[in-house]
Amino acid sequence: MTEKKPESRPKRPQSVYTLLVQVGRKTGDGLPDKATGAGLICYASGVDEAEAVRETVAVLKQADLAPLDVEGYGTLEDRQAAGDVIEGEERILMDRALRENAVIVAQMTPFYD
Repeated sequence: MTEKKPESRPKRPQSVYTLLVQVGRKTGDGLPDKATGAGLICYASGVDEAEAVRETVAVLKQADLAPLDVEGYGTLEDRQAAGDVIEGEERILMDRALRENAVIVAQMTPFYD
């Protein structure tokens, strides 16, 4: 009897999505003492934006952050089509997210009341 090999589906290509994540306060989150939360610019790889969002939320929760809201700005191509100029450090971080299949937090801005 021969073993049946599982059917291999074609691998879907990964893209990098730019996400703006708002986080609230949580014990041990590392935010400044008087901050009420923060906004994070993240670059996350995924086969679609939903996957990139899920992975980003999971990584931030593992880092003891409390994600409240995620706003997607699309892929590199989407952003360029919208007129965004992406170069230098931003492009390097996006390339790294794609290469490492990772979530990169590029910027964190604390919020204060």
